[in-house]
Amino acid sequence: MSSVTEPPGLETQRREVEALLQGSELRAGGSWYMVERRWYDQWKEFVETGDQNSSSFPGQIDNSELFEDQDSYHLKERLVENEDFMLVPAEAWRKLLAWYGLVEGQPALERKVVDLPSTLKVEIYPVEVYLCLHSNMDTVITARFSRADRIHSLQEVMCREFSVQQGAECRLWMKSSDTSCERLRNVHVSVLDACLTSGMTVIMEMRNADGTWPSSKPQIMRCSVEDQEYRGQPGVCGLSNLGNTCFMNSALQCLSNTPPLTEYFLRSAYLEELNFTNPLGMKGEIAEAFADVIKQMWSGRHHSVVPRIFKTKVGHFASQFLGYQQHDSQELLSFLLDGLHEDLNRVKNKEYIELRDAGGRPDQEVAEEAWRNHLRRNDSVIVDTFHGLFKSTLVCPECHKVSVTFDPFCYLSVPLPVSKDRVMEVFFVSLDPKEKPFQYRLLVPKAGKVSDLCSALAQLIDIPAKQMVVTDVFNHRFYKIYQADEALSCILDRDDIFVYELSRGVGGGEEVNQDEEVVLGLYLRERSHYRDYGSGSSSYGTSLFGHPLLLSVPRTLCTQEGLYPLLLQRLERYVRPPDPSEEVEEEDEEEEEEEVFKTQTNGISDDEEGEENGETAGPSQTGDGQAVSQPDATALTTPPSDTNNAQPSLDSSSEETSNHSSAASTSSASSSANANASGETIASSNASASTSHANTSQASTSHVSSSPASSSPASGGAVAAAGETAEEDKQEEACSPIPAANEQQARRKSCRKKRRSLFSIQAVNSNGTTERGMGEGGLAFSFTSQPYVAIDWDPDMKKTYYNENEAEKYTKHSSMDESQQQMSVQLQECIQLFTTTETLEEDNPWYCPVCKLHQLATKKLDLWGLPEVLIIHLKRFSYNKFSREKLDSLVHFPLRDLDFSDCLLRKKLTNGEPPSRYDLIAVSNHYGGLRDGHYTSYSRNKDNGQWYYYDDSKVTFATEDQIVTNAAYLLFYHRQDKIRHPAAPSPAASHAPSPDITSCSSQEAEQGGAACVTMETD
Repeated sequence: MSSVTEPPGLETQRREVEALLQGSELRAGGSWYMVERRWYDQWKEFVETGDQNSSSFPGQIDNSELFEDQDSYHLKERLVENEDFMLVPAEAWRKLLAWYGLVEGQPALERKVVDLPSTLKVEIYPVEVYLCLHSNMDTVITARFSRADRIHSLQEVMCREFSVQQGAECRLWMKSSDTSCERLRNVHVSVLDACLTSGMTVIMEMRNADGTWPSSKPQIMRCSVEDQEYRGQPGVCGLSNLGNTCFMNSALQCLSNTPPLTEYFLRSAYLEELNFTNPLGMKGEIAEAFADVIKQMWSGRHHSVVPRIFKTKVGHFASQFLGYQQHDSQELLSFLLDGLHEDLNRVKNKEYIELRDAGGRPDQEVAEEAWRNHLRRNDSVIVDTFHGLFKSTLVCPECHKVSVTFDPFCYLSVPLPVSKDRVMEVFFVSLDPKEKPFQYRLLVPKAGKVSDLCSALAQLIDIPAKQMVVTDVFNHRFYKIYQADEALSCILDRDDIFVYELSRGVGGGEEVNQDEEVVLGLYLRERSHYRDYGSGSSSYGTSLFGHPLLLSVPRTLCTQEGLYPLLLQRLERYVRPPDPSEEVEEEDEEEEEEEVFKTQTNGISDDEEGEENGETAGPSQTGDGQAVSQPDATALTTPPSDTNNAQPSLDSSSEETSNHSSAASTSSASSSANANASGETIASSNASASTSHANTSQASTSHVSSSPASSSPASGGAVAAAGETAEEDKQEEACSPIPAANEQQARRKSCRKKRRSLFSIQAVNSNGTTERGMGEGGLAFSFTSQPYVAIDWDPDMKKTYYNENEAEKYTKHSSMDESQQQMSVQLQECIQLFTTTETLEEDNPWYCPVCKLHQLATKKLDLWGLPEVLIIHLKRFSYNKFSREKLDSLVHFPLRDLDFSDCLLRKKLTNGEPPSRYDLIAVSNHYGGLRDGHYTSYSRNKDNGQWYYYDDSKVTFATEDQIVTNAAYLLFYHRQDKIRHPAAPSPAASHAPSPDITSCSSQEAEQGGAACVTMETD
């Protein structure tokens, strides 16, 4: 029985209670109490009589009629206010309870006022939910909560009921009847706002010791069963590459080894600062996902963690990181720091603050005001750790108005000194057909033209620059033939650049007259064994192989008859002529073979060929004026009637012929590493074709497919090139095309001994695919623009006479062995360059408040205040309207005692202000170029002080002499006054790596961490 005090007079009771009933208003979260209507009416009658001894005395407050039973005290359903019960405010209830007491055992029926949409209402029936633990779903308890209660109070009830260890990190899920679960992320919202209704189940789970959650799928990459019992150094944990996510892994490893940030998450301080209402934030999801990764990495129980959930969250809130393309680690770091700041911002409602100009006030005053204003809108662990302040000074070039502002920064993006020169590697192809191509390394101006490249090369080889043509070779064809006045910025470092020596006066893309020489592009093609029916015709397909040639040829020799000996002579280094023993003697065999190929004529229809007695026609004029080329490898031509009266040998005419021909084909710089300096091999750009063509015995002709050919020839099977003999002269004459079709039958019948044709010649387009017509009777080719021809090889002929190994050899010039002096710079020079006065660009002018115009003002940045952890971004990627490049300069940065005292504008530090010396704690590295590359990181463990090299899921020990490389991209420095000295001893260098470390070989250790890098491309 409740204790009862002496009640006042009846009139006083009535007056006080009625005053409270009339004066109390509903307020959200306020408490009201239910009183049974019968008891309340009897009390009212009692006080109105004014007789203390009246028989209407109500006795103790009795709500028995409101309960379904007297055991559970569960309210009856569908109770109606003012009929079944009365509601009294909390103060009136306390008075009635003090005067009359409550029946023993009955609970006080306290009810909260809830703020429903557009109305306030006393909640009669609270939310009844079921509570259980994730680890024991069978044990369920029932509890009732007001819709105005906070989820945090529900969590406290669960921790108390289930005896959860104090300090354990918990999270709640609500489960509806359809078995779907949803996180109760914000424990500071009400039950009503959390949409928690009666009948739902609330499940609590506690974080595992390894940093994972029981409800989450395993985010750990385990190699064996033993790993489940693994115990290693906390923080020394790899991150699996999910597909081009090395940029993310590198940034995460650097942040993971930033002590103040990591300790903030490890002690779960973020839980009390999650900002779920910030419109600029991510509803706390980025902070929670980052915390999960950090706690797993620092549990000391994993070799490697799979950050898949974190990657999904980042892609959800930043669409640029969706998918699995390669990105910039600095861009990811910038987004992540901003996202964490907004998710953890302690300022819930940002006020508008109007910024003031300095107006001649002292810098100290303006700086303090700017920092206070910044903290009024931005206050988080990110601001505490990473934000600094710099001074920005703008000067108008017209009125000389000076504008001074102080702006916060999260990291410093410092420029690197840019060299005006660049190193280019080219292959030079001489006029001499017997000379292998030479590879040169040249130093040329970045803003130069192609003519500058030719001039630099001319100084090394003593050949006039005007006799050179610069080309880009790709996929067995000329990707581009450069003009002399084109900018070198069009040429990328990865392009395969070939410079061809031509005869006098035709280099550099100069135009020539009809009677002069023409620069002829030459492609090598191999015919297929089978017809290409898919192209809409029955012609034979072809595929490019090797590398193209450039020849300067007199226009008068642009015929099959004129080109064949020139091309044969240009290929003499790796193409041997047939021996006399390889001549075809039997006419029956000739007829049988030619019967097979009598319908195959390089894209010419069958009915246009001159045929008789089953023999295929030689080169002749067809019905539509197009000449038919050599039909196939077994086509026969009439030998000279007098072999002793042959044309001059190639030896005697090589000097003259060389003036009308190009150098042999070479290949890209990705050559075979097995060749020596005098016999390097240039690998084909697409050298991946099968050897089936070379191994098939059936011959075919050169019908050309309409689709581009990209496969390369089979390697191997080629024979060494033979020396020049007199037989070459006979071959050259014997293989000359016969002008008239009606002469072929007579010649073939009069001579039974025929000579083989190594290849046929066909006019093509720049892709080496579409054919053009030729003049009548083997006369001049009809070229309307840059001329290209292709020589088509039968697979068997190519296998026999074409020496691929010899064709791909080249010689390295001594310039390739000269070590290029790498540009190096001190980090302090980059910081000084950052604070240098510069003029704004035209697309980013400043509005002068005095001139009332946009002006190209001068701007200067100075460092004013530095943060606890300073991130320095080395701007290695240079972009402008003319070019894009990555700067590989070696930046020498100190590992200890980076002193900013000379860089800070504020020279004198007041009492209590921190020093300006920093020690290095982490480095994000980028290997590769603009389009592809790989990110890794070096980080110093905060617990043992040891440096580690992180390459995705692979972690190795690192030494301090390995850290400074030209791959350094992001530098993390920790201020010395905040550095906590490691408690755990650093592992000795002589000790064997622990099982969680994948050690490099001794050779890799000498070369540094870069030796462990596997490049990945996007």
